[in-house]
Amino acid sequence: MKILVTGTAGFIGNHLALQLLERGDEVIGVDNLNDYYDVNLKLARLERIKDHRNYQHSSADIADREAMENLFSRHQPQRVVNLAAQAGVRYSLINPHAYIESNIVGFTNILEGCRHNQVEHLVYASSSSVYGANEAMPFSVHDNVDHPLSLYAASKKANELMAHTYSHLYQLATTGLRFFTVYGPWGRPDMALFLFTRAILDGEPIKVFNYGNHRRDFTYIDDIVEGVIRTLDNPAQANPEWSGKNPDPGTSKAPWRVYNIGNQRPVELMKYITILEEKLGKTAQKELLPMQPGDVPDTYANVDALIQDVGYQQGTPIEVGIEKFVQWYRSFYS
Repeated sequence: MKILVTGTAGFIGNHLALQLLERGDEVIGVDNLNDYYDVNLKLARLERIKDHRNYQHSSADIADREAMENLFSRHQPQRVVNLAAQAGVRYSLINPHAYIESNIVGFTNILEGCRHNQVEHLVYASSSSVYGANEAMPFSVHDNVDHPLSLYAASKKANELMAHTYSHLYQLATTGLRFFTVYGPWGRPDMALFLFTRAILDGEPIKVFNYGNHRRDFTYIDDIVEGVIRTLDNPAQANPEWSGKNPDPGTSKAPWRVYNIGNQRPVELMKYITILEEKLGKTAQKELLPMQPGDVPDTYANVDALIQDVGYQQGTPIEVGIEKFVQWYRSFYS
């Protein structure tokens, strides 16, 4: 297939593009290489795919309406995976406008591109953060998610709503994927595992928020990519049993779906740090701090719908995933 993937210099987008290329798909990649974090890391990721014969790259911003119109018109992709977004819960408290530009305006441009160019299926990144103030565990796609705790979370919830209108009005098949704390080689430097590894190796204290009482459904990058590809290959279908009298938040009469992608094994933050210390062979100095605004205490994914609909198979143990990250980190940073 010819697949447009946005965010191919990003963590998940780069891994996904590489996997699609390896199975024989043609990939049109898009990334604006912004400086939210180290651009050199993004460029190094692109080096892994840029010379592949089935890869074409566009240095464009999804918030640039004209650029996106030209891109869709020129390449006519069959399917689209939108992973380009302004990420980060905490950064949304500092620079909210970046989230509106990328996650709202940019996503509108993607939806319009799909609508006007007969795209078969749009898969896009949502986030576990949409569950916000919810406390019932595990988080299910059939739960109401109307109480986000950060602008980042609100922008991802908005994406799901925007996608639904296009699925309803134009019969565009759309699937939103709520990612749960993704980690692994080539990860983002603003994520906990990266921050902890760098600080421990440099002999600096690590900041442990909520006094280490967080639980996170850490999900290894390979499991995430496997879930993305399985959903991409299975366009969203309408739920014929959906009823407006008892509306299911996870399905629709339109060809629209949302799914969790997680490991289904929440891990206490202190245990996560202990495993990292073992893999590094070094003990962390811990600075215990209260929970930050916008954060939630726990995340725990129910992935039953994804297993049932597309045969998703998760399960990389955190011991394996952390070890692979540490090996990559030591190699990449010498």
